[in-house]
Formats: sequence, C-alpha cells, structure tokens
Amino acid sequence: MNKILTLNNIAVKGLERLPREQYEVASEIQNPDAILLRSFKMHDIEIPDSLKAVGRAGAGVNNIPVDKMSARGIPVFNAPGANSNAVKELVIAGMLMACRNIGQSWKFARSLEGDDATINKNVESGKKNFVGFELPGRTLGVVGLGAIGIRVANAALDLGMEVIGYDPEITVQGAWQLSSTVKQASSVDDLLSKSDFVTFHVPLIEATRNLINAERLKIMKDNIVILNFARNGIVDDEAMVQALDDGKAYAYVCDFPSNLLKDHPRVITLPHLGASTQEAEDNCAIMVADQVRDYLENGNILNSVNFPRVDMPRTGGYRLAISNANTPNMLGQISTKLADAGLNILDMLNKSKGDIAYTLIDVDSEISKESVKEIADIEGVLSVRTL
Repeated sequence: MNKILTLNNIAVKGLERLPREQYEVASEIQNPDAILLRSFKMHDIEIPDSLKAVGRAGAGVNNIPVDKMSARGIPVFNAPGANSNAVKELVIAGMLMACRNIGQSWKFARSLEGDDATINKNVESGKKNFVGFELPGRTLGVVGLGAIGIRVANAALDLGMEVIGYDPEITVQGAWQLSSTVKQASSVDDLLSKSDFVTFHVPLIEATRNLINAERLKIMKDNIVILNFARNGIVDDEAMVQALDDGKAYAYVCDFPSNLLKDHPRVITLPHLGASTQEAEDNCAIMVADQVRDYLENGNILNSVNFPRVDMPRTGGYRLAISNANTPNMLGQISTKLADAGLNILDMLNKSKGDIAYTLIDVDSEISKESVKEIADIEGVLSVRTL
C-alpha cells in the first residue's frame, strides 16, 4: 500500500487516479511514499525518510526545496501545460481590458448617480475619456514559448495580431505546435523594441528577475502594454509605475497585487487568477497523480524538474530503479553487482540530467535485499528501489 500525503486540497479528479486498494491518501499521514501539493511551502518542513516522490499540481516549483530532493534521489514532478488554456484566456482578457480601458470605464460607470436620464447623459459625455484601440495589426511579443506561451501566440494570431517570440530553449515538440507565422526575435531586447504588447511565460530565476527594468523600458515603444501572469519579480514594479507615470507605458496588467500597484489608474491587478479554473485544477491534479503513480509502480519519470525523462515498458521479470550522482563508471559498478548476484539483465535504460543520473533495469530473477544493499552502498548512489 502506497501512502500519499496531501499538503493542499488536490482536485478529486486527480485523487481518483490513485486506486483505494493500492493507495492511502490523506492530509495527515505518517511515513508517506509521496507528497502531492499545490502552493504549500515545503522549505521549512522535515522531509520523511520514506519519501520517494513529490508531485506539484501546477507548473512552478519555487515552494519546493528541489536541491534537497535531488540530493536524496527524490524526483519532483510538475504539470507543465495542464493550466495553459486557463492562463492563455486570462492573457487575452488582459490585453482587451488594457486596450479598451475596461477597468477605468467600469469604475466610471459604477460611480454614476442620479436617475436613468442623468446617467445616460453622463455616459455620453464621459465615454470620450475611455477611447481605446484595437488588437488587429498590433504586435505581441511573447517571452517564453512553452505550453502557455505557444497557446498565447497562436491565439493572438487568430485575433489578427502580429506575433514575435523569444525562447532560446524551445523544444522540438513546442516548435511543431507553434504557428509558422510567429516571427523569431534574436534577443529579449530585440523583441521588446518591436512590440506593442509584451507577455511573459518564464519561471522566476536569477536570469529573469527584473527582466523588465528601467533601462529596458526605455528601448520599448511608447504606449507599451506589459502583461505578467508568470511570476512576481519578473517585472520591476517601481520602474513600471514610473514608466506609466511618465506616459511611456500605456498599461500594466498582472496577477500580483501590491500596495504600489493596486490603486494605480493604469494598472490592472488580479488576485493570482492565472490557473484558477476548475478545468485547470482538474488537469493539473490528474497529470501529476498519473506521473507519481507511474513512478511509484513502474519507476518511469515524466515531467520531473530535477530528473531526466525515463520511460521503459515492462518486459517482465523484476525491475530495479536507481538514482545516483552523474559520475563515470556508475553503470559498470551496478552491472557488476548484478552479475555477481547471478542476475541477468533483460532490459536497461539510463539517462542523466545535470548532476543526476537515473537507471531502470529489468532482470530475470528476484533481487535480494543483499544485492539492493550492495548497490545502495556504491559511492554516489542516492536511492535504490525494487519494483
């Protein structure tokens, strides 16, 4: 029986992927085999020795001590793309709210007083203050062409916009999904200088912190609209407000309210709604539950932020899953231990990602506890499991 600890409410549709006859799932559980969470901050909690996997029902993993997990041979799974449609819709809504001054005009309409005739008169005289502009023919710059960025870029094309994208690490799979009419920027600065709207779909790391700052705002077009539904910290809020006050920028739309931003007349702040749809929560929970289950039962790894992708069909026999430091001669030492135990290898798959290597091995006979211990004692081996 596998034990799953939930640190947040996980969508029922995801938990239903873990059969009750094989999995015990609870918010309070001792010695869990895996942890499922959303936004719970794991950095300060004690990590149980029994833990084999962590599953984040979402994309970002800033709330998980990934380095600590890697050092213990524990893969951290996430759900990239599961909330991509929800975020895409909010980005499109953000562009429309900004260019048509929806926030300001709604505030004006709600402030109207008097009888209907008076309100109608004031509407006709006041609407000139909220004249906006349309999307077709404008250029959207998309920084980050992962699952979300690709959907945003393709949707903007459908709205008649020009789209320019930048992502030096776009995957082959992603490139196939991206419309061929999206133009490629040579750098972030190249993209910024050509765009009327800019949206970000990148993680918050040192290289992306304050990606939009005072210097970069200077090279952008006048009346630029910035959208940030990715991570707080990608945009320097103080520089952004200064650009709005100076008339350089037209609007800022983001998912991260603050005292500096929430009352500014040219800022639209939303309460972190990017993935807040029932469909997105269901999709994230289903994806991460399936991945954690496949890892616990078969040792396969899909969508881990710290481990390589490893997917090997079962060939019968007995399976060994080994994580270790990515150093020379590890496979040689492991295969020698198996040979010494009289075990014949039926199939094997080894992949690495950075400092971590991971191996699945199917052998023809049951693997003894002594053999497992001998492999675990090899210097650099982080974890060993028999399946």
